[in-house]
Amino acid sequence: MDSAYLIEIGSLLLRWLHLIVGIAWIGSSFYFVWLDNTLKAPSDPDLIAKGVGGELWAVHGGGFYNPQKYLVAPKNLPDDLHWFKWESYSTWITGFFLLGVLYYSQAATYMVDPAKAALTPGQAIGVGLATLASGWLVYDGLCRLLMKRSLLLFAVLYFIFVVAVAYVLTHLLSGRAAFLHVGAMIATTMSGNVFFWIIPGQKTTVAAMQRGEVPDAIHGQRAKQRSVHNNYLTLPVLFCMISNHYAFTYNHQQAWLVLAAIMLAAVLIRHFFNLKHKGIFAWQYPLTGGAILLAVFVWLAPAPLAVSAAAAPQLADVQPIIAARCTGCHATAPTLMPAAPAGVLLDNPAAIRANGPRILAQAVQLKAMPLGNITAMTDAERAKLAAWAAGGYR
Repeated sequence: MDSAYLIEIGSLLLRWLHLIVGIAWIGSSFYFVWLDNTLKAPSDPDLIAKGVGGELWAVHGGGFYNPQKYLVAPKNLPDDLHWFKWESYSTWITGFFLLGVLYYSQAATYMVDPAKAALTPGQAIGVGLATLASGWLVYDGLCRLLMKRSLLLFAVLYFIFVVAVAYVLTHLLSGRAAFLHVGAMIATTMSGNVFFWIIPGQKTTVAAMQRGEVPDAIHGQRAKQRSVHNNYLTLPVLFCMISNHYAFTYNHQQAWLVLAAIMLAAVLIRHFFNLKHKGIFAWQYPLTGGAILLAVFVWLAPAPLAVSAAAAPQLADVQPIIAARCTGCHATAPTLMPAAPAGVLLDNPAAIRANGPRILAQAVQLKAMPLGNITAMTDAERAKLAAWAAGGYR
């Protein structure tokens, strides 16, 4: 089978699996943070005597549930104890392989942007991998250094670090690769929290109980701290994961600032819900987050075309550009893709006219196409397409 088709199959299966396990991880993370924030101190003397620090009654799917959380641990370790870890591990593993299939195996197309930096595909991959590793090291170092001193200082410094990474990557890699690697860096940090802190802390607690010792509460406290961090990082990661569909964000000249603003808005909105779980309705957080998003979208709005319709080129004038730069992918039998992306065909006049607004948006306003500018469309050609659009796609 054709290698491009095999890559397409691998992308489909890995993306699907990544989505499934990611939903499982995020779902359990959101649920347990919600649960922690809504538990109430028990009034039953028997529960208090057992060391239960909080409980909750809930109904779901026709059944009643009564989850309980111990202040440190139960007196006796249960025979059947469920561990929430493979949701995280499988999400990171599938995400990393997906990154390899989509980006690292096609780095010349998806990662390298000669207009930004003269990187080889190998160098671009090295930048991506270094980003994942350094992201964890810096985050973990800041946690160790500052979490006992100032939570606010930690949050500010980590945000500055993430924005700095975004700035560097958007000046080295293609826009979509830069945004995706910021998200992958944060996701690696989240999974690192589970692998290096949350699960080891839980194992230490269980091991102490198996030896008949009273476990130290500090392990649970550290695990909870990192779990809450993961909760706040989730929405920024999810945006980065879907951003490759929205070139108006990552193709902006100040794309790093766009990403910083959207991530800040996401954290503010997440903070509202975490407070709401505790019965605190702080509407200023989602309102501020919404205002930031609105300001970003207004800022990114494309400028109207300032071309005289009378002087606009005709379809016959732009068709050679489209044939040379676009039909390698967007054709009935494309040469650069196994199939035309989104089913868009540009290999006949009627199809070109019908897709005129898409051509304007993707090739002129966003400069998202050709992908990675693999066919070397020039600014003069984009300007000619813009003039054609201004003339009504005639």
